[in-house]
Amino acid sequence: MAYKIDNSKCIGCHTCMGGCPVSAISVGPDGKCIIDTTKCMSCGTCAAICPVAAITPDVK
Repeated sequence: MAYKIDNSKCIGCHTCMGGCPVSAISVGPDGKCIIDTTKCMSCGTCAAICPVAAITPDVK
């Protein structure tokens, strides 16, 4: 299970990028972060360090 970023909550601080151990997070064209679900190892580090709680498990 990968994680997802709620674009309406993301403030573009990029804190999650620095915490991702597999570099699965990058900056999108709007300056906000996006998660590459093919690289995400579902560790939850990004969600734990996001200051605005914009990252949650992508439950499908």
